[in-house]
Amino acid sequence: MITPVTASKTNLFYQALQKKTPDDKTEAYKPVRTSIFYINDFHGKSINMERTVTASNAFDHFVPSVPTDKLKLSSGDIQLGEPVPSNRVMVEAQNIMGIMASAMGNHEYDTPEHIAELIPHMGYKMLACNINIKPDNPLYKKVEKSYIQEVNGNRYGIIGVSPVDLFSRLKYGKIFEELNIDGIENTIKDVQEEVDKLKEQGVDRIILLSHVGFGYDQKIAKETDGIDIILGGHSHNLVKDVKPEVNLFNSKSGEPVVITQAGRDGNYFGVLNVEWNNRGVMTKVQNNITSTRGFKRNPVVRHVFETILGKPKIVGTINSVSTVPQNVAIEPSGHGSFLCDCMREELGTDIALFGSATMRGFFESGKLDTRWLEDISPFKNKMAVANYTEKDIVDALRVACKSLVNTNNKPGLIYVSGLKYSVSKNGDLKSVFFIDKSGKETPIDINNPRTDKFYKTALTDYYAEGHDGFTMLKKADNDVKIYDFDVCRCIEDYMHKHPQPVDIKDDGRIQIVD
Repeated sequence: MITPVTASKTNLFYQALQKKTPDDKTEAYKPVRTSIFYINDFHGKSINMERTVTASNAFDHFVPSVPTDKLKLSSGDIQLGEPVPSNRVMVEAQNIMGIMASAMGNHEYDTPEHIAELIPHMGYKMLACNINIKPDNPLYKKVEKSYIQEVNGNRYGIIGVSPVDLFSRLKYGKIFEELNIDGIENTIKDVQEEVDKLKEQGVDRIILLSHVGFGYDQKIAKETDGIDIILGGHSHNLVKDVKPEVNLFNSKSGEPVVITQAGRDGNYFGVLNVEWNNRGVMTKVQNNITSTRGFKRNPVVRHVFETILGKPKIVGTINSVSTVPQNVAIEPSGHGSFLCDCMREELGTDIALFGSATMRGFFESGKLDTRWLEDISPFKNKMAVANYTEKDIVDALRVACKSLVNTNNKPGLIYVSGLKYSVSKNGDLKSVFFIDKSGKETPIDINNPRTDKFYKTALTDYYAEGHDGFTMLKKADNDVKIYDFDVCRCIEDYMHKHPQPVDIKDDGRIQIVD
């Protein structure tokens, strides 16, 4: 149940260590109560968005026992820059829910011309105070730094920030020439400047919609003054509850700042309940994180989505599936292995590589339709084929293996076909084998990989361009063949060629060893 703040449940709240001033105890003192429905990093996952709209309706219909302001906010990457219909769906969904404002995440910059066309249709603000958008960019003058949201006569300052590592996340290089993003130190100054402007206007309840990641959110909380709440994104952390020195800190002036974030891909949403004293300082806070899987897909929204995306078609049947990993970034997955097998067969290559970071859903038993298929990897990265040496492959796997110990498990393991490999729990690559199409295994010397032995390799254009630290996979443009379809097409074609029900299982091609 979505339960706003009530005085009868103080045992659920962290009581901020504040000294009550005399005016706190006067008859004029009436605490302000606020309930915030928040989302982040949906990445175009329309099926989970249908469920989230159902949850949003439940939030709307809940009547608190005491007067409570309700806000609905987003921390960015709800949409994906490239697939235009998916972006339209996400805009419609946020309009239907009544989202008031969103941070500009990195995916909102992927194809600025398409996002700029959608902004006039958004019933919510797009915010980023740490970005300088030049006149040549279609987003020029369409993104605000902050604004004031009024609810029931109470005023809330809402500020947005974009990721400081934006350029490493953007797919198309020309956009770099049209944007300037501030680093973290200047971003902190940008945020403080907006806070000060809002304070000058008499606003003392301030919320930051952040898409810089949980670690930087902690830094912002401690090194600024005046922010009360940071609703985060980008790093895909699932931040549950309220824990001092984890997601509850003191600002420079000693006032409490709470940080939260609801994972990724629309698997969760959050409700943050807050009580403020008459000086705009939080005195109680409760953070609820809830799985969207507990809510049915909203039929009205589903119809709206299908009007935009088209009716889904059945492409095959999944007989059984292996367990979904708890942490997709660093755990082997039969789902990822099956996806790579489809790529390898469709593109006729020796091996296939697919980054776990771009797999955002999983197969389920039963009929597989195109909507579900596209939710598995919604990014629409095009398929590519390139020739890589043994050394290139080993170097890429070493980068991926370090995800087991890297902050936020970046960049994630690489799913494979035509290979098997093992990695230690401390992130070291231990062994690699090439597996030909007859099933024969040939070991690769990872200490002295050959530079004269090449493998025809299927991957996405995103990784073929060397993103996420896989610089060894970047080749000259004329050495990479790019196809005009994505991995979903590979899976669909595979299912048509193999109409019998499919069993998806983890065959041990990636092993985590001691």
